[in-house]
Amino acid sequence: MQPSPAIVSGEGVGLDLARAGVGSRIAASAIDALVQIVAAVIALLITARLFGGGDSAALTAVILTELVLVVAGYPIVMEWLTRGRTLGKLCLGLRVVRDDGGPIGFRQALVRGLAGLVLEKPGLVFPFGTAAGFLTMIFSSGDKRIGDMMAGTFVLNERGGPARTLAPQHFAVPPHLQPWAQTLDLSRLDDQLALTVRQFLVRAPQLNPAAQHSLGESLRAQLEAVISPAPPAGTATPWLLVAVLGERRRRAEAAARIPDRGATPSAGSSW
Repeated sequence: MQPSPAIVSGEGVGLDLARAGVGSRIAASAIDALVQIVAAVIALLITARLFGGGDSAALTAVILTELVLVVAGYPIVMEWLTRGRTLGKLCLGLRVVRDDGGPIGFRQALVRGLAGLVLEKPGLVFPFGTAAGFLTMIFSSGDKRIGDMMAGTFVLNERGGPARTLAPQHFAVPPHLQPWAQTLDLSRLDDQLALTVRQFLVRAPQLNPAAQHSLGESLRAQLEAVISPAPPAGTATPWLLVAVLGERRRRAEAAARIPDRGATPSAGSSW
């Protein structure tokens, strides 16, 4: 497994996550391919038995539909329902997560599955698509295949041990915002904006009220432009900024199996 770049959490915590290497991903893909072959053979036998004497064009259409569903539908449905796993990944201790460390949703699973169908294994441009998928995993900094690049995901090796914390931790999600924070899509929140928010929160007590309000609202607008869903009505800006950073860190730590620790602003304090 190649060394992976650190993920920087919302408040500047660097985490060296154990990303899955090419070897383990190929092994997982081989297991998944075996599952798909078995499923395809069973489906084809059933189809031949039920429609073998029917119209050949209709039979061909049914067979092609079944093959597409097995090739693309299996990884999409499995990764969506199991939050990033297929049977092959489960056997190898691998899981697909978003670039921010959070669990993938249907959109990410769909993009990865369609990329695999069209561009990679087996790929409508087979065999060149398969080679392209392997080459991107080998030469990309995060061992990403084409589908990972398009979906904003990477594959985590859950058996790779805990991550190494590279910087102190400061923030955690305020309790009253935890239900909302757990639903956040943070995949568009980049490291630079997260670090800017962190630096502002650290310096906020030293700023005058006018500067606090102006800078805080500006950063809030930038965050709300890249996260979803919107915060609960009436959420104060300080709590919103802290919640986003804390949730980003919590996901990175959860992916790396690091205990969640942190502090929230003191009750009754605006910053």
